[in-house]
Amino acid sequence: MTGKPKLVLVPGLLCSDTLWTAQTEGLADIADIIVADITRDDTMDGMAQRILDGVNGSFSLAGLSMGGYVAFEVMRRAPRRVDRLALLDTGARADTLEQTTRRRDLIELADQGEFKAVSPKLLPLLIHLDRLSDAALVAEILAMADSVGKDAFLRQQNAIMRRADSRPGLSAIECPTLVVCGREDVLTPPDLSVEIAGLISGAELVLVEDCGHLSTMECPEEINEALRKWMTR
Repeated sequence: MTGKPKLVLVPGLLCSDTLWTAQTEGLADIADIIVADITRDDTMDGMAQRILDGVNGSFSLAGLSMGGYVAFEVMRRAPRRVDRLALLDTGARADTLEQTTRRRDLIELADQGEFKAVSPKLLPLLIHLDRLSDAALVAEILAMADSVGKDAFLRQQNAIMRRADSRPGLSAIECPTLVVCGREDVLTPPDLSVEIAGLISGAELVLVEDCGHLSTMECPEEINEALRKWMTR
């Protein structure tokens, strides 16, 4: 036993523990960190319950994008077990028809044997346009998606499309909450984070400049600073 608080990090769609590498390394001095596995279930219920079953006692919880959707489900199921909540580059609303249509198009692409074409198609939505020329970052993102694989991608998309609107339950969240978003996030724009922060009493909102959707990889120092303050306040 280290005596450090537990911190569960939840990846997004087509993301692995690579999404959180800078955080698992940079925050190891203040937390025992666990990166959740959300590749094996095809519902938010299943993903949330797997997290709850895999961690003893209470813990701090941070999720990015789809990881945020899973975090909302954890809060619905076991709010008293979550000491702190951080929601990064996510939204509380259910899918729009446009979003569901885009997901079905990507599912069809994957089903046609073109899974490796999915991530390059998504890239302009995932990182700041200025970083599309960052070969190392792009390679890391593509390798991460490849490691998650087609089957998990299909399970995750089905879970996302069926997720609930989480806004009605946000006012019941009582733990210290941090909401973070890249200023240039085009996939889950800042107005969605502003909405979440406005519905959770006492929530702190941090907008990261010159940053897109995968903020933990794009701006790791800024994210680690925000998470460190959240963990230690």
